[in-house]
Amino acid sequence: LHSDMDRGDGSIKYILSGEGAGIVFTIDDTTGDIHAIQRLDREERAQYTLRAQALDRRTGRPMEPESEFIIKIQDINDNEPKFLDGPYVATVPEMSPVGTSVIQVTATDADDPTYGNSARVVYSILQGQPYFSVDSKTGVIRTALMNMDREAKEYYEVIIQAKDMGGQLGGLAGTTTVNITLSDVNDNPPRFPQKHYQMSVLESAPISSTVGRVFAKDLDEGINAEMKYTIVDGDGADAFDINTDPNFQVGIITVKKPLSFESKKSYTLKVEGANPHLEMRFLNLGPFQDTTTVHISVEDVDEPPVFEPGFYFVEVPEDVAIGTTIQIISAKDPDVTNNSIRYSIDRSSDPGRFFYVDITTGALMTARPLDREEFSWHNITVLAMEMNNPSQVGSVSVTIKVLDVNDNAPEFPRFYEAFVCENAKAGQLIQTVSAVDQDDPHNGQHFYYSLTPEAANNPNFTVRDNQVLVLLILSMRRHRKQPYIIDDEENIHENIVRYDDEGGGEEDTEAFDIAAMWNPREAQAGAAPKMRQDMLPEIESLSRYVPQTCAVNSTVHSYVLAKLYEADMDLWAPPFDSLQTYMFEGDGSVAGSLSSLQSATSDSEQSFDFLTDWGPRFRKLAELYGASEGPAPLW
Repeated sequence: LHSDMDRGDGSIKYILSGEGAGIVFTIDDTTGDIHAIQRLDREERAQYTLRAQALDRRTGRPMEPESEFIIKIQDINDNEPKFLDGPYVATVPEMSPVGTSVIQVTATDADDPTYGNSARVVYSILQGQPYFSVDSKTGVIRTALMNMDREAKEYYEVIIQAKDMGGQLGGLAGTTTVNITLSDVNDNPPRFPQKHYQMSVLESAPISSTVGRVFAKDLDEGINAEMKYTIVDGDGADAFDINTDPNFQVGIITVKKPLSFESKKSYTLKVEGANPHLEMRFLNLGPFQDTTTVHISVEDVDEPPVFEPGFYFVEVPEDVAIGTTIQIISAKDPDVTNNSIRYSIDRSSDPGRFFYVDITTGALMTARPLDREEFSWHNITVLAMEMNNPSQVGSVSVTIKVLDVNDNAPEFPRFYEAFVCENAKAGQLIQTVSAVDQDDPHNGQHFYYSLTPEAANNPNFTVRDNQVLVLLILSMRRHRKQPYIIDDEENIHENIVRYDDEGGGEEDTEAFDIAAMWNPREAQAGAAPKMRQDMLPEIESLSRYVPQTCAVNSTVHSYVLAKLYEADMDLWAPPFDSLQTYMFEGDGSVAGSLSSLQSATSDSEQSFDFLTDWGPRFRKLAELYGASEGPAPLW
C-alpha cells in the first residue's frame, strides 16, 4: 500500500484491519508492504476483505480516508480427485448384453474448475477387465463381456481411477472399489441326478404318510430354482401323491389311498420336475423340466381281520326264540396267509348278555329273551381275532332294532273307585276309565272295553265303549255297594303242592305265598311277588326237543343257549341240584353219544359209588344201582 502523501521519510504509518489482519496477513507500517504469514488454501478460503489507512506517525491523525481492498487466492492443482461415495456395491443380471449399465461412479476435485485443468477429471478402469468398462467422462460402468454366467463366477471386484489435469502427466489421481455381483436368471433347466428311484412302504401306512423324496437339481437360485413336482404317468397315480417342499425344493411322495399287499405288491410312478417361472429369452436353453421313474414296493404286514360289510343293521321281533340266528357276521384275514378267524362279542357293549356269536361261523344269536318295551335298540360290537395272532383283532358295529310284537295286554294305570247317589237317574255318567298298552303298533292303539263275565249280568251298571274312554253308566236306581270283606273263618289254609323229586327241606315252605290265597287284593297291592325258591331236580333232556338223527350245530347252540338262560334265571338252585343231560354230540361226531343211558356196558361193569356222596336226595337212586351194600347211612 502507498499513500500519495508519503515522501519516504518515514513520517507516514500504515495500519491494516479486517479479515485475517494480524493473523494471516501483516503490513510493514513504514513501507506499506503486505505479507502472508500463514500458508494459504484456496479450497479453505478463496478471498479476504481488508481495510488500510495511512496515519501521521507523530500526531496519529489520518492522512487519507480509510480504504478497502480484497485479496483473492489464486488456485493451483493441489487436490487429487476423491470418490466421496465409495466403495460401491452394484448388481447386474447374469447373461446381460454387452454395454448393460451397471453403476455410475463420481469423483470430486476440490480445485477451481474455472482455472486451468486442475479440476478436470478423467475416469479409467484399473481392475475388472475384460468383464467391465467405464466411461472416461461420465464414470458409468458397463458390461464388456457377453454371456457372463453367475454359476461360473458370481462376484467381481472392479477398481476405478479418477485423474485430474484431464488425465495428463503430472495430474493427481484417486481410486475407488466397485463390488459387482451377478444376479441370477432362470437360464439353467432342472435335471434329476437319478433316473430311477427305489422305495418301499408298509401296506399299513396311513393316508398322507411319507414314502420317499425325489430331487431335481437346478443350478439357479431363489425363485428361478423353484420346482413343481407332478406324477405324469404310471400305475400308482391313484395310490400316491407328490408335493413340493418349499424350503428344500424336493418332491415328497405320500400315500393317497389305503394300500394292500395282497391286492398289489408294487407300483411305478413317472415323476416330472419343472420350473414354474420361465424367462422367454432363455427358452432356447430348455426344456425346463425333467422326468424320473420311481418304483415303490408294498411290504406285507400282519393286518387285523376285516369285516364285510363294515356295519350291520338287524331287525328282529321281540318274541324271537332264544338261540335264533339273526345275522351271520363275516370277517376275513386280508393277509396272504388267510388265518382262521374267531368271533366274540365285546361284553362292554352287551352288558346284559342278550346275544351270543358262534366262535367259528360268526352266527349272531339271541341268548336271552328280548323285550322291546325294556330295550328297543341294542348296539353291540363284534370282535374278530386271528387264531394264530391274538393281538390282531378287528371289530364291527352291529345295530339291532327290536320290533314290536303284541305281547302286552292292556292295563288300567290306576285303581278306579266311583261313588253314586242312590237316587241317580238311569243313564247317568258315573266314571270314565282308560287303559294303556306298552306295545306300539303301527296304526296306534285301539282298545275295546267290556264288563268282565262275572259283572256282565249285573243289571245295575253298563259300559259304553267309545274305543277311547269307557263310560260307566247307571242303569238302575237301587243298588248298594257291599264291602268286600272276607271273614277270617272263611280263610282257606290248604296248600297243595305237588313234588316230582325229593323234598327241598325248609325251602318247600316258601314255594307259594299262602297270604295270596287269603286275600287276592292284598297280594296284588303288596310288594313284588317273590321268585319261586323250589328247586328243579333236572333240566329237561335235549332228546325231548331234538331228534338225534337230524341234530345240527345250530340246534345245539339254540338248545344250549336256552338251557343256559334257564339256569341263569334260577337264582335259588345251587349247581349240584341241576343235572344236565346231553344225549348226542351233533351230526358228524365220531365220538357218538356220551350218554350212559344208551351204553352197551352192563351195570355190573360200572361203579355208582359216587351216588352215595350226593346226599339224601339221591339215596334212593344209590340203592337202586347198588352203590351201597350195607345199611343206608344216617344223614
